[in-house]
Amino acid sequence: MLNYYRTDDRRMQELTAAEAGCWIKLTTPTLEECTKISEKYDIDIADLRAALDDEESSRISMEDEYTLILVDIPSAEVRNNRNTYTTIPLGIIITEEVLITVCSEETAVLNSFINQRIRDFSTKKQMRFTYQILYNSSMVYQSLLRSIDRKRTEIEERINENTEDSDLVDLHELESNLVYFATSLRANGVVLDRLTRYGRLRQYEEDKELLDDVIIENRQAIEMTQIYRDIINGTRELLSAVINNRLNNVMKYLAAITIVMSIPTIISGLYGMNVAGEWMPLSNTPHGFGIITLGTLGICVVTMIILRIRKML
Repeated sequence: MLNYYRTDDRRMQELTAAEAGCWIKLTTPTLEECTKISEKYDIDIADLRAALDDEESSRISMEDEYTLILVDIPSAEVRNNRNTYTTIPLGIIITEEVLITVCSEETAVLNSFINQRIRDFSTKKQMRFTYQILYNSSMVYQSLLRSIDRKRTEIEERINENTEDSDLVDLHELESNLVYFATSLRANGVVLDRLTRYGRLRQYEEDKELLDDVIIENRQAIEMTQIYRDIINGTRELLSAVINNRLNNVMKYLAAITIVMSIPTIISGLYGMNVAGEWMPLSNTPHGFGIITLGTLGICVVTMIILRIRKML
């Protein structure tokens, strides 16, 4: 999909064709659309389509006619029948006339600008617009990180109620999300550090301040990711310990029941042996069966009391 946008008097409007100072937004573009933009602005088509490769790493490349900035942004996906997050590349190409973004899917990072949720941005100020995109990406990272932590909290609150094996799987998925985030944020940090050293890029003083803010927010997102990973590790260990403890309690309870039930089995087995009746105690005593039954019951009760005292029941 190929769209053209430009801000005039702080209002975003969609154009029918590319004009100077506009933003060209390529979302899952076809080869024909990429070729059209590539030829118009003299951009290597490999650089234009770099963001469509999920394995492409974050980097910055400066050519004679343009500058390519490739970063990773968060994206939602379904994995193992669960709503999870991953990261996808976002390509930002800065030319003399326009700013071009390339992404393999619609993303909240860019839609915030289209819906004018971001204030004081202009498509004509290309470097500042680029930094605002990067800043918004860091904010989306932080928002999703807080969402991940809320899901972890929900699992933690269920530990005393009804903990299941699926909770361990959910924690594993949350930790996988954080691994993707941490890797991408560190790579983005390298790109941001390089932007501070490239004097060729035309920047104003306020642009430099915004870039500093982007670097700070990116570092904060990295720290949040590490903190939440440590917390999830602790929660998973706690959950595993609780599940193992409950299993141990069940096994202990079953062992105690087995001990109690073995007493009447042993006694009835002894009295069921084929020996002469005079050798069996109480065999010729009136109400002998009742006495044996009551005696067996008494032994079982005493055994249960002992097990209770030892906290096995």
